[in-house]
Amino acid sequence: MSNTVFHRQVTPEEKQQIDEILQHLHQQKLLVINPRRKNGLILYKPYHAEFAGPGAAIGSNFDQDVIDVLPVGKLSLTEPRTSQERINSYLIRRQWVKLAKQISDNTVAQQRDQVILNQFEHWFDLETASVLPDETFALLVGVLPQTMRKVRTQNELLSQ
Repeated sequence: MSNTVFHRQVTPEEKQQIDEILQHLHQQKLLVINPRRKNGLILYKPYHAEFAGPGAAIGSNFDQDVIDVLPVGKLSLTEPRTSQERINSYLIRRQWVKLAKQISDNTVAQQRDQVILNQFEHWFDLETASVLPDETFALLVGVLPQTMRKVRTQNELLSQ
């Protein structure tokens, strides 16, 4: 794996964190995104990306095909301590997947981009959303990276 996550430079500390997460995922270890923080993980798979937000399960059988990850916010992972925590984390992951599907069901690519961008700005903040690569948003909602760049450029022009 290189020192960039889909065209975003990462620090040595981020690279170490990414490598550790990938190792856990490839070992099929079940982890949970800390539900008490504004954080999440983008999971890059061969043909798309998924976002696992606060409370969501990652690893186990879900993410055997992950090729890279990108922490969002100040990522904190925990291990489920009880079977109920495990079940809840599965259900929350399912909710994140359903939300992405709802966004992706829109037939207009620019609208999908605008919605996912708005969601990330709402879940986190403008600064956090602005550092995520166009390619990442494109993989999350099934559009071309140039479509995302166009939406972002239009938003920048409107905010001036």
